[in-house]
Amino acid sequence: MPVILRVGPYRFFFYSNESNEPPHIHVRAAGNEAKFWLVPIELAANHGFSNPELNSVAKLIQEYQPTFLQAWNDYFA
Repeated sequence: MPVILRVGPYRFFFYSNESNEPPHIHVRAAGNEAKFWLVPIELAANHGFSNPELNSVAKLIQEYQPTFLQAWNDYFA
């Protein structure tokens, strides 16, 4: 499970066995986890985050989208 970035309480990562899915990123904090598709940025699953938290996370994903895509392509290429 490569961790790509840590920002405040959020840890952004992907699982190493997910190469069969489109590029995405998981985020975990305080026992909550969500999954976002990266192109376009869209919530795929949510387990515990509130809507305001998801909005904050989505903004971070937008900011770091190039970093996440590069990490995905480097890992799965």
